Amino acid sequence: MTSSFEFPAYPAPRLSDAERDRALGQLREGAALGRLSHDTFLRRMELALAARRSEDLAVLLADLQTREGARGAASPWTSRLFGWVGRASAVSAGVRRAWQVERLPALLFPHPAAGPLRIGRDPGNGLRLSHDTVSRAHAELSMRRDGTWLLRDLGSTNGTTVNGRRVTGAAVVRPGDQVGFGRMSFRLSEN
Repeated sequence: MTSSFEFPAYPAPRLSDAERDRALGQLREGAALGRLSHDTFLRRMELALAARRSEDLAVLLADLQTREGARGAASPWTSRLFGWVGRASAVSAGVRRAWQVERLPALLFPHPAAGPLRIGRDPGNGLRLSHDTVSRAHAELSMRRDGTWLLRDLGSTNGTTVNGRRVTGAAVVRPGDQVGFGRMSFRLSEN
């Protein structure tokens, strides 16, 4: 019996780019056919890009296998159709994101000498947001020594997001990023 701290004596074979591309294509096809929800598709795409072994990809694709148990090759027409749909979806998502970002109110970076900017519902915060979905001490925006800005969630109930992704701990932010505190959203700006 082996413990969880023991490793095999031989390294696992490295995942090839072709295997990863094949898996990503199967995930796209599964989403297009309605076998995966949008959130499941996005999460599995992230996991496929981070996978290091073929077995990791097999787990992500197991429920997408056909009833015969093997994946048949898609026809050229199906592949082209999925390509067109994917490109059209990317364009519409980009337009929607650009439209939304331009309409968001700007949140200016504080002067670096002012120290960290606390954000929350409490009156003592540097940026007070009086919305029910914002925690009393929601987040903190600060500059690191190397000049990059960090947005740190302070254990908020409804979460902090950067470009639609929930922050766990801290995230590097830049001008133009969309940040959210509960249901309040802003676009970061230097001026």
